[in-house]
Amino acid sequence: MKEHGYILILGALTAFFVVLFTMPSLIKVARMKHLVDEPSEERKLHRRSVPTIGGIIIFAAIIFSYALWFPKGSMIGSADGDFRTLYRAMGLAYTDFKFVLAAMVLLFFIGVKDDIIGFSPVKKLVGHMVVGYILVVMADMRIKDMHGLFGVHEMPVTISIAFSFFVYIVLVNAINLIDGVDGLAGGIGLIASCAFGWWLFMAGDVALALLAFVLAGALAGFLVFNSHPARIFMGDSGSLIIGAILAVLAIRVIDHDTTHMPANLKRISTPLFAMSVLAYPLVDTLRVFIVRTAKGVSPFTADRNHIHHRLLDLGLGHRGTTFTLYAYALLIIGLSLITRYWQPNVGFMVLFTTAVSLAMLPFVLNKPRRS
Repeated sequence: MKEHGYILILGALTAFFVVLFTMPSLIKVARMKHLVDEPSEERKLHRRSVPTIGGIIIFAAIIFSYALWFPKGSMIGSADGDFRTLYRAMGLAYTDFKFVLAAMVLLFFIGVKDDIIGFSPVKKLVGHMVVGYILVVMADMRIKDMHGLFGVHEMPVTISIAFSFFVYIVLVNAINLIDGVDGLAGGIGLIASCAFGWWLFMAGDVALALLAFVLAGALAGFLVFNSHPARIFMGDSGSLIIGAILAVLAIRVIDHDTTHMPANLKRISTPLFAMSVLAYPLVDTLRVFIVRTAKGVSPFTADRNHIHHRLLDLGLGHRGTTFTLYAYALLIIGLSLITRYWQPNVGFMVLFTTAVSLAMLPFVLNKPRRS
């Protein structure tokens, strides 16, 4: 177990330092080539040109660190399992490795093209469907069982595939939509990847835990340059990859074997835990989609109706907004652990009510008056 922990730490540190030492050069090149976002729209919060291709270095750091520190066969699976169990665990780990890398490369090129010259929504959707097919069908990364949540247990294959496609599309877009305040998407992604990495490590899955901690290390390095005032944005090349990795981790956590977890953690409802880890992007996306649809406009129309916009209007500023939403994310994750002994549907109602109520709180508060 100690050796597993060292691999995870080394993977995270490698990704962190790759970003830390290479990002300044990218910022310089981006400014020279004018690959920047200008504050040309009212909804944009920055007041100066900022490079938008930080996802290039995030992608490079994840690929390099994940491949460099990917565990050898003897470290995959549980030491007390029989040969067949170990062989199956190794096969699953290498399958995940292969298809996750393939999906990341495709998403990277989609994101870079969108950041630099734009990408039509139809072509972007086709790209997401291809990535979804790679992950859900070819890699068999599906939500197969809801473990009693909403009274649902094992799902038919066709429903499982359709639902998993939906989850992937929602999560990728949710991460993209919250990328509106300095340090927000990177920080929320860091919290989520650490939570998933911790859970997977406790479950004995060092290969997937490495993916989570490599992402965490890359995002920690990125936040050095993206915290307010941001010197660079991640762009779609970053948010798409972050969303896809978090979708993979969430899906795998939901269907993961909990046999080797500590006794006090086995009772955690895996669907509830996955939803709680991603509560902020999910709740914010649900809210803006409902509001936009009620106004008769496309749910994908950009506006200033996100939770982070409202917190800024209340006078919290960039740092106050991001740290408030970090606290929100940690609170919901903590609540999912507190409710682990409860019946799943009761736990869901408590978590959902708390998450939505807290998210709506800024909208019932009055804006401070300007003197």
